[in-house]
Amino acid sequence: QVQLVESGGGLVQAGGSLRLSCAASGSIFSINAMGWYRQAPGKQRELVAAVTSGGTNYADSLKGRFTISRGNAKNTVYLQMDSLKPEDTAVYYCNAVYLMGSSSLHAWGQGTLVTVSS
Repeated sequence: QVQLVESGGGLVQAGGSLRLSCAASGSIFSINAMGWYRQAPGKQRELVAAVTSGGTNYADSLKGRFTISRGNAKNTVYLQMDSLKPEDTAVYYCNAVYLMGSSSLHAWGQGTLVTVSS
């Protein structure tokens, strides 16, 4: 079992920056990927960014404003958010994909609210 704890959300003005952090504990060696999703009220959860052994990927709409990174110990993941826009306002969730037997499972953090004011 993997547990995720997030931090770093808050209120920021448009054009500002925030850095989100996620720490994983539990079955660390079984984690294959970590990433970030976000969900705004009334909208579906969407992928923000993810890191795997094959590299990184981002939502096309981010246009290079966000950067995901993973710690050397692979039990932490960060999301650097720059040039924030009001449209980025959402609850951001940390995600980890891990193996149990031959099945891929997902773990989720509690979510951290990011509010971008205009």
